[in-house]
Amino acid sequence: MTINLNEMTTEEKLKAMEELWDDICRNVPDLSSPKWHGNILKKREEVLKEGKDRFIDWEQAKSDIRNSI
Repeated sequence: MTINLNEMTTEEKLKAMEELWDDICRNVPDLSSPKWHGNILKKREEVLKEGKDRFIDWEQAKSDIRNSI
């Protein structure tokens, strides 16, 4: 199967992703995260508890990302 992404609108792409995820969720017996995801989350939580990280406002984060690319 070939999908020409260049001809799809953003709305069509998002709808296709939703349908794919819905199908995967219905048909994949074990959709758990890999162990390394948990390890990364634990490390991030430790850094946050130690005061070595901080949260920023979501709007500011989006702005920072847009400005960096």
